[in-house]
Amino acid sequence: MRSHVAELAEIRRQVLAGPGEKATRAQHAKGKLTARERIGLLLDEGSFREVEQLRRHRATGFGLEARKPYTDGVITGWGTVEGRTVFVYAHDFRIFGGALGEAHATKIHKIMDMAIAAGAPLVSLNDGAGARIQEGVTALAGYGGIFQRNTRASGVIPQISVMLGPCAGGAAYSPALTDFVFMVRETSQMFITGPDVVKAVTGEEITQNGLGGADVHAETSGVCHFAYDDEETCIAEVRYLLSLLPQNNRENPPAVPCDDPHDRRCDTLADLVPADGNRPYDMTKVIEEIVDDGDYLEVHERWARNIICALARLGGQVVGVVANQPRVLAGVLDIEASEKAARFVQMCDAFSIPIVTLLDVPGFLPGVDQEHGGIIRHGAKLLYAYCNATVPRISLILRKAYGGAYIVMDSQSIGADLTYAWPTNEIAVMGAEGAANVIFRRRIAEAEDPEAMRAELVKEYKAELMHPYYAAERGLVDDVIDPADTREVLIRSLAMLRTKHADHPARKHGNPPQ
Repeated sequence: MRSHVAELAEIRRQVLAGPGEKATRAQHAKGKLTARERIGLLLDEGSFREVEQLRRHRATGFGLEARKPYTDGVITGWGTVEGRTVFVYAHDFRIFGGALGEAHATKIHKIMDMAIAAGAPLVSLNDGAGARIQEGVTALAGYGGIFQRNTRASGVIPQISVMLGPCAGGAAYSPALTDFVFMVRETSQMFITGPDVVKAVTGEEITQNGLGGADVHAETSGVCHFAYDDEETCIAEVRYLLSLLPQNNRENPPAVPCDDPHDRRCDTLADLVPADGNRPYDMTKVIEEIVDDGDYLEVHERWARNIICALARLGGQVVGVVANQPRVLAGVLDIEASEKAARFVQMCDAFSIPIVTLLDVPGFLPGVDQEHGGIIRHGAKLLYAYCNATVPRISLILRKAYGGAYIVMDSQSIGADLTYAWPTNEIAVMGAEGAANVIFRRRIAEAEDPEAMRAELVKEYKAELMHPYYAAERGLVDDVIDPADTREVLIRSLAMLRTKHADHPARKHGNPPQ
């Protein structure tokens, strides 16, 4: 028995050592960590339990029969993050370039099935060269099994993809099916067809990073939710995100003790937000002032910047914050902002995260490009997401709330549980100037001094229909509050709504706008 145990220990030593020091040095030379180093950063020290460590492929041909390394290029298992179970798989680029073959895929399928069955988050550390060409169609079938499980796990357990190397072709669709995508600048790329194919087909010349690097996907395509300069920071932020998410859709997000007083007054809000609706301000400063210790994690920070989506805590409880950003495009809703907010609202609803919406929206972005691009269809995604959400929902109107954008941004009429407003709120079909031009067009045109008449009628319209208490008088706003009381009001309201329960009509699933 002792000799057999010694043999096992030697095999494990070889497995942990990997393909050799030369391969490890090459990985480090690219500014990349090894798969085991990455897992060590992600999970609590000493918590990792590996699954199928001794797995080897059984393929033959093209020299594969002479190369049968243990793990087959992917490390799978589970551990803990801040004491809570997390499942993980990590491509080992040092073995077959992290390319996916039959055995490799089977290991991933197994760990995904285990994560779903155990009801715990799944984190993929991606650094692979795509399908293993030598294994042909069986490798492609392996991707199909991953996609099917990504879809089955969607809305059941949190799925996080961390891109730490190349991800090309069909392999890019697994991250796209998950809840969050992290990328590292310079070393990670995602694209369906690489630069060489692009050049051959279209004649365009572009680098890998220019085509599918972290900044491209964080700013332009919206594929990437978070982008960082190095792997250590990236993986540390993955741990932080996990601390804000529940284990699965049957649990609530983890609460923590809160030292920030629940009744702390936010007196600076009156100075942060100008009463003049045409003056911009930074909505992130408002969020910082309201949430616990000013701490929040913004999702898609650099894409569709006219709207903010963030995870934070209020009174120690996790909330999702959706807010217009007046500093960018005056905070209007456009195609990308609608898509960004809709996906975030859906994620919050799937994982029992209450939603707080901060409104300062002048409407939808006008323009031929927006209309032809399908602003109706894309705006409807946000409307559908809010209407479909059953978690506690509170909306707060800071200043402008005009037209259809007001309705879409979780108004009381589409199911917000509570709606509050500041004394600077203006809820209307449109701005007073535009409304006066439509309603009083003839009177203005026939006046001796049209501009003076327009100014007088604008003032009249504001006094009649846009004063801060108009909506409250008609029950469309539950209360008009002092901005300094915002934090306390939100925390008390969320505490009351914590036991909210709502059921959808019986159906297989809805048919959301696409």
